[in-house]
Amino acid sequence: MAKNIQAIRGMHDILPDQSPLWHFFEQKIKSVLESYGYRELRTPVVEVTELFKRSIGEVTDIVEKEMYTFDDRNGDSLTLRPECTASCVRAGIENGLFHNQVQRIWYYGPMFRHERPQKGRYRQFYQIGAEAYGLAGPDVDIEIILLTNRFWDALNLDGLELQINTLGTSEERAVYREQLVAYLSAHSEQLDEDSQRRLNSNPLRILDSKNPDMRALIESAPSLMDHLGEESRAHFDSLCSGLDAAGVAYVINPRLVRGLDYYARTVFEWVTDKLGAQGTVCAGGRYDGLVEQLGGKPTPAIGFAMGVERLIALLEEEGAPDLQNLDAYLVLVGETPQQQGVVLADQLRKAVPGLRLITHCGGGSFKSQFKKADRSGARIALVLGEDELAQGVIGIKFLREDVEQQQIALDDLADYLKSIF
Repeated sequence: MAKNIQAIRGMHDILPDQSPLWHFFEQKIKSVLESYGYRELRTPVVEVTELFKRSIGEVTDIVEKEMYTFDDRNGDSLTLRPECTASCVRAGIENGLFHNQVQRIWYYGPMFRHERPQKGRYRQFYQIGAEAYGLAGPDVDIEIILLTNRFWDALNLDGLELQINTLGTSEERAVYREQLVAYLSAHSEQLDEDSQRRLNSNPLRILDSKNPDMRALIESAPSLMDHLGEESRAHFDSLCSGLDAAGVAYVINPRLVRGLDYYARTVFEWVTDKLGAQGTVCAGGRYDGLVEQLGGKPTPAIGFAMGVERLIALLEEEGAPDLQNLDAYLVLVGETPQQQGVVLADQLRKAVPGLRLITHCGGGSFKSQFKKADRSGARIALVLGEDELAQGVIGIKFLREDVEQQQIALDDLADYLKSIF
């Protein structure tokens, strides 16, 4: 007997019992994004590899170790997108979206990284994010963070902490980088293997190390805040003032850096202690140089991305809402009701917009059909047999509530269903 084929490790199915919670999440998030005037952009899943090498950085973990890269039949190097900001910028440049324009966009879809699967982190994972192009001031930074804060209200999630920092400009970071490398090199014996590898390629990432043995070393490292110019400091001060005015609590985390090379100035993360080590559920910041880096004209930009699986896990941890996804189950007993039931159900779906109704198919006794109706999760069972059909009525049995069974005229059924759903 042939061995069953299974899903690729780290790439999982979203089963029918799970999809209602995903739909709930997607609808809530999209509603908030649209209320802020953001419009959806859909990009291809596959891009040329050079796009991510130029945007993310060739010496990052993503490019060096995690991307799904392959040569197509023409010999071109292609990559399954590991994130979507680079794709959004490529699409904006290619389609002239940034020329003398402000763009507020959002995206949603699967991303791919070959890393060790764990709770809330997979090799195929979903991200939803938003980006604003053409606005350089801290006001849009505040807007973006307030937008993300609105998500937690929409999803009824509590206990998330906002952490913010600034990375300054690339020039300011270059000066700081020299001092940081000198400091870390002087204490190289305290660096773990991962940090040793990053020392000369991406030393700021060492500040984000989760190794507890390096905590004291990192806390004593030089601070980027001390190397900010007047303009960068004023930008960050305005961000803090705006969040204060909006009543959004935050923690300034001077060790907060982003894993991608293109970030500058404002960076932020929303974190939780309810998902173990993978505590970040939303992260973003400014990347004012990325459009120019990919061949466009200088364009300020800021955005964020959220890992959907992590937020779904958080919703489940907090107690997911009751998402009963079926209103009624039509039980059909007898040959004539079985023939007419499909037509009746179709008429009801047309007359009652949004009605979620399953029509029993395959015959069977009243008892067996009723068991299936109960297991379906439907709120009510509609019972149509030969006697009911002859009398022009239909039976209604509430499956989840203590309501007496009743019969109503078939002609009144649509109006009745509208009244209860």
